[in-house]
Amino acid sequence: MSIRISRRRLYWALQIGCWGIFGALGLLIMAMVGQKLSLASVQTQVFMMGVYIATTHGLRALIRRGGWLKLSVPQVLFRLLPLNLTVAFLTQCLVTLVMIYGLRVFTVAEFRSSYLLLYTLNMNFVFWLWTGLYFGLHYLDNYRQADIDKWKLAAAVREAEMRTLKAQINPHFLFNGLNNIRALVLENPARAREMMTHLSDLLRYSLQLNSREQVPLARELEIVVHYLALESLQLEERLHYTLDVDPATLDVLVPPMTVQLLVENAIKHGITPRPGGGSIYVGAQLGAPEQVLITVRNPGQYQPTPNAPDHTGVGLPNVQERLQLLFGPRASFRIAPDALQPDTVTAELRLPLQPGAVAPPAAMQLPTASTPQFLNA
Repeated sequence: MSIRISRRRLYWALQIGCWGIFGALGLLIMAMVGQKLSLASVQTQVFMMGVYIATTHGLRALIRRGGWLKLSVPQVLFRLLPLNLTVAFLTQCLVTLVMIYGLRVFTVAEFRSSYLLLYTLNMNFVFWLWTGLYFGLHYLDNYRQADIDKWKLAAAVREAEMRTLKAQINPHFLFNGLNNIRALVLENPARAREMMTHLSDLLRYSLQLNSREQVPLARELEIVVHYLALESLQLEERLHYTLDVDPATLDVLVPPMTVQLLVENAIKHGITPRPGGGSIYVGAQLGAPEQVLITVRNPGQYQPTPNAPDHTGVGLPNVQERLQLLFGPRASFRIAPDALQPDTVTAELRLPLQPGAVAPPAAMQLPTASTPQFLNA
């Protein structure tokens, strides 16, 4: 409502101001050509200003009610061509009659039809300027509003995509955890209860953090440590892991559950298939200027199969999509055979360095199984 009122006030301010300037210019031109300014000439300019304000306001009403603002430019020009000429002729007829019989600026004998033609053509040009300015301002406003609506729509789509992607991750992890527990219920009930405790702690944290688009890396690593401890109960001595984290990266913001998903993928493809297991490396270091490099390394051979189906429908493509939505070209994800270590696969996340608004959380109670080593902490 306030926006509509302000637009109306702006319209009337422009109407009165512009036509007032037009009338003042008329008086100035009369003085410059040597005509004597009189009360009658001032009254004439004021009267004409009122006529032109009323006339253009009527044009505005016709344009709005006729829906002309929604028409194409050729359609608008086709309508304005006869309209402006007709309105200019009628207004000049009215002004001429008032000047002869009302203000008595000149007499009927002094009237020349050429004057009417000249002033009609002059006002036709002025009305074209007015309608051009009116349509131009509306087209500009519509363009700006369409641009705003486009960005609002893009933001809404982006938010919906983020909610969808994050909603996929929790079931993906939950199903894997429950499958692990199911396998141990009959074999080792005590260990199954212990795994359930770890799973409930981890899910509690994931639900709390997953309501945000980004979380500090320190909190994401807490999730990773809980997950590794949970997997260690099943894999036992087959799983070894090391966390090599630069303390300067702990408050860097990352998408929640992203590093956990990389670790889960490393265990699934690098540790579980091997009878002897292996070692998982999780690192976070400051990389290129204004970037943080997060690395997850596992034993194995990286042999991607194009268009291979994923039984959960989620996984590494989820990571790539979330990075693209959040950071665009400023972030990247890469998984490939390690160039320096044979029989090793490395996944790398490069994220823009943007410190979080909150400090890293205080030390919390971590699982005791397979306690990780913070090499640089």
